Amino acid sequence: MRVLFVASAYPRFAGDVITPWLGTLLGHLKNAGVEAEVLAPAYRGGPDHVVDDVRVHRFRYAPSSWERLTHEQTAPDRIGEKPAYGALVPGYVASGALTAARLARSGRFDVIHVLWPVPHAVIGMAARRASGVPLVCSFFGVEVTWTRNRFPFLLPFLRQAIRTADAVTAISSYTAEMVREVWDRPVARIPFGAAVELREPPPPPFPAGRERIELLFVGRLVRRKGVHRLIEALALLPEDMALGLTVIGDGPERIALERASAELPPGREVRFRGFVPDAELREALIASDLVVLPAVRDEKGDVEGLGVVLIEALAHGRPVIGSRDGGIPDVVRHEETGLLVPPDDPGALANAIETIVANPTVAKEMGARGSRDVETRFGWDRVVADLVGVYDSITRRR
Repeated sequence: MRVLFVASAYPRFAGDVITPWLGTLLGHLKNAGVEAEVLAPAYRGGPDHVVDDVRVHRFRYAPSSWERLTHEQTAPDRIGEKPAYGALVPGYVASGALTAARLARSGRFDVIHVLWPVPHAVIGMAARRASGVPLVCSFFGVEVTWTRNRFPFLLPFLRQAIRTADAVTAISSYTAEMVREVWDRPVARIPFGAAVELREPPPPPFPAGRERIELLFVGRLVRRKGVHRLIEALALLPEDMALGLTVIGDGPERIALERASAELPPGREVRFRGFVPDAELREALIASDLVVLPAVRDEKGDVEGLGVVLIEALAHGRPVIGSRDGGIPDVVRHEETGLLVPPDDPGALANAIETIVANPTVAKEMGARGSRDVETRFGWDRVVADLVGVYDSITRRR
């Protein structure tokens, strides 16, 4: 079976930090007998190429100096910061649709799989119309929220995309419910980007003799991630509690967060490391005692679609704290693998941190249970089997 993936971004070179999970997914699909290629926008004029044995087709949509709508940050964030980039969207969609139709007519593909269907469903529909190849649309959540809250005039298009796709998937129960609210139909829950694998068991958290408890946050520094609430929570904890926080990621909120962390009382060291390679991220997870994702709803109504970092943390045997919102409750089993707290509540977050820090034995048990749990529910074998099942179903119907 051969599948053409349509995505807004794909690694530009081996080791690129952009969507590394997608390249890993394609590698596992290959082991399962699925040959995949990718259609993605060009970045600054970049041509078609091969990355880690995956053939990547790049469509041009603007002069090379302007081809920065994707890859550096999400397209909604890029347009939000610099509205002029919104003028590139029609050319982006048209060029992508023409390229997808040409590739589909080649007869090489059995399935077209669209990620982030707003606006990529147009590209997928063009490929299906040109070839009759069945279409899968996979939703991550933010595109549905973005359409409903900021561009409601696109709802008829979104409804049409959901209704006519041969199969629809979502990364979490929360996202699946949002999709069904737009158009009620079966939605398969497949947590793309969440599967993890470890070569050897990591050491447990809270090692004997550690003088300071190490907290970790990983993600883009945008309002939706709630790092500002985490810093506020640190200020509420007892002064004699020695805590360190490592922040991995970057984004528009970084300067404000650095200023806020500088006002914390003594004994609260916050380190901002920016984006790091996968190997350094694994080292940071192993060095941490507790991983926190204090996600909130931002001014656009966006919320965390799943919480991939929490899955990675649990796979490394770390207890976690996450907000009880969006897709996070799909990941964290409250009081079994971690704690769930109300979003936008630094007091509740501080209490949860204090509870785990005061009970290191319980925290280690949470991490151990979490490691077993995510292997069962989010491991690559499960993700690939579910996805291949979707492909088999729609190709048989065709």
